[in-house]
Amino acid sequence: MLTECLYLLAWAALIYLSCEYFVNGIEWVGLRWGVTESAVGSVLAAFGTALPESVVTFVAVVLGHSRDAKQIGIGAALGGPLVLSTIAYSVVGVCVLAFGRRAPGAMLRGADLERLAGDQAWFLVIFAAKAALGFIAFAFKPWLGLVFLLAYCLYTWREMTRPDTAGLELDIEPLKIRPGTPSPAVGWALLQTVTALVVTYLASQLFVRELQSLQPALALSPQLTALLLTPIATELPETLNAVIWVRQGKTRLALGNISGAMLIQATIPSALGIAFTPWMFDRPLAIAACLTFASIALMWVLLKLQRLSARALAAFGALYVVFAVLIAW
Repeated sequence: MLTECLYLLAWAALIYLSCEYFVNGIEWVGLRWGVTESAVGSVLAAFGTALPESVVTFVAVVLGHSRDAKQIGIGAALGGPLVLSTIAYSVVGVCVLAFGRRAPGAMLRGADLERLAGDQAWFLVIFAAKAALGFIAFAFKPWLGLVFLLAYCLYTWREMTRPDTAGLELDIEPLKIRPGTPSPAVGWALLQTVTALVVTYLASQLFVRELQSLQPALALSPQLTALLLTPIATELPETLNAVIWVRQGKTRLALGNISGAMLIQATIPSALGIAFTPWMFDRPLAIAACLTFASIALMWVLLKLQRLSARALAAFGALYVVFAVLIAW
């Protein structure tokens, strides 16, 4: 048990280091490609860090042939949004308090709060649709997976095309692999970003493997492991990206990265699960869906009322504790 815990700490440290390089590289890629700041967090960074989890779901539901494999895929598709909407948001709030920054509601302008509220609204509609499908069975359900893919394409187009007055060039740090070059070429930025993403993916897989090795000691089923523990590991890159951006005073990017990753988790892995599994929820999955919806609904209300604060964000982690207690009970 001690050896596994030490390995978990080592892989987590490697993930954090690679996320430092990824965050720095993706900002330069966005700058060179003329992408707005909000789209860097909600589209580019979110797609890069959410890609490994989507691959895990693909392997489980498409290539897996056993019932356990299918259930693991469904659990992963629901567990990701749950962790992001509770633990990840809570980590942002704790970091804002720890680093002495102002509360996110004060750091973000009115337009930024509306933008983030719009992202939560998108997620609520999509997530409600995919959750509803988990309680009913009908013949053409697998084909509805295409609708979720189209929904993410529409969201991406919206994020990439809507105007944004913020500029990354005002506070972007030098590219880590070219610290002496004030204006590095996009090729160097892409090299650093892709390399960091590969290292993050490999380290995340090793982290998940060590976490799963604790499964016998915790007496959890494969589905509960996929729903309760594995998402904490697979969503670690998004969470650590948020920590890095908050530390740099870029709360807008941190929250945008989490909301963008949630949109991916609500569409691409869900589309795979709907297309290749029966997509029927048992009690643990239903609890996860309800708490995720409640968390994002609360986030949307706080944003619309402009009452979001660091303490409020930190409290979101309590919803994951509620989930764990309900599952254990």
